[in-house]
Amino acid sequence: MLGGVFGRLWTAAVVSRLGDALRNPALALLAASVTRDPRAIAAVVVAGQLPPLLFGLLGGVYADRWDRRRTMAASDALRAALVGGFALLVATSEVHVAVLAGCAFLLAALGTLFDAAAFAMLPALVPADRLAVANGRLQAGTAVAGGLVGAPLAGVLFAVGAAVPFAVDAVTFAVAALLALTLRPTVGSLRPPASRTPDSATARRRVAWRAAGDGLRWIWRDRTLRRITLLSMVTNIAISGLIAVIVLYALDVLKVPTTGYGLFMSAALFGALGGGLLSGRIAARLGTLPGLRWVLVAETLAVATLAVARHPVPGAIALAVFSAGTASWNALSSAYGQRNVPAEMLGRVGSAQRTAGLLAAPVGAVGAGFLGSAAGLPPVLYAAAAVFAVVTLSSWRALRS
Repeated sequence: MLGGVFGRLWTAAVVSRLGDALRNPALALLAASVTRDPRAIAAVVVAGQLPPLLFGLLGGVYADRWDRRRTMAASDALRAALVGGFALLVATSEVHVAVLAGCAFLLAALGTLFDAAAFAMLPALVPADRLAVANGRLQAGTAVAGGLVGAPLAGVLFAVGAAVPFAVDAVTFAVAALLALTLRPTVGSLRPPASRTPDSATARRRVAWRAAGDGLRWIWRDRTLRRITLLSMVTNIAISGLIAVIVLYALDVLKVPTTGYGLFMSAALFGALGGGLLSGRIAARLGTLPGLRWVLVAETLAVATLAVARHPVPGAIALAVFSAGTASWNALSSAYGQRNVPAEMLGRVGSAQRTAGLLAAPVGAVGAGFLGSAAGLPPVLYAAAAVFAVVTLSSWRALRS
């Protein structure tokens, strides 16, 4: 058993994810009701994607500098106030696209701090030998909250009233903030070791930016963690390319009916749920690093199967297996870092890994777009399978204890 304190962390993370899953589609729907200009709608989407890239490393700095329990609580309390005020604005007046973009940006910026603190907090709540199980359950819970509950519910709530999904989102953040305040360490400390910081604001900013690079430097010095991060970056290129074309591939190549696309994509959700729940067993039976290697084997076979499939059923099965592998990889790689990185560095190292993965994603999406336009959709899947095959072969030597 992981204990009640982990249950509260799990609930806080899942409730926050549910709020995100309600808000993001609702923002897109609201933007579409305000304007039909694709550039304006895209600006709202990009505004929500930029903060993890701009502030991800700094989020890790402050997660390592401040009390992590209070950081989580404060981040979600601020998000509750912000999105609650936004819901009131939507209910009482017309909202400009710039306001939508600003709200998306601020919420995502606060989210980077919450995520960094939650990642760094977990080893203080869960024994080291249970970290893979804990991360797997977090992966499974957030997958269900985001895909099975949040995304479908967002449209229903928006139909009731444009402000309703944002009001519910505010409630989810408030609940998560209260839950975060109840967390008490069972293994380690929620407060990083105290460090002396300069007195002037300018000096503190310089120190913060310099400290932001500490996570990257730690990853580079740790051979195994460096290899895990590099392998994740390369696979993220293939994953983002697949995501970029999956809707067209499903409709045009696999011949999924338009009415059945939601059902087809639910295979990815259930795959992620299964992969998250299996992560602990994989780590217990194989070990973390061997488990990562075998997960890559499964993902490679799944992408290759999806590339040659020409019917919705084998395509959905392959997609489910691939999603299961991705969830397991995330859980196992997180557990490795949480177990091997010092507590005072966890926020910066975890944020550096996430930022590296995010930087790689646009490369895959852009590449898939050009390749799909020039050669058709199947070559995009073949290329993704080739990338995974190379990564899998590399991992067999790179990921050894």
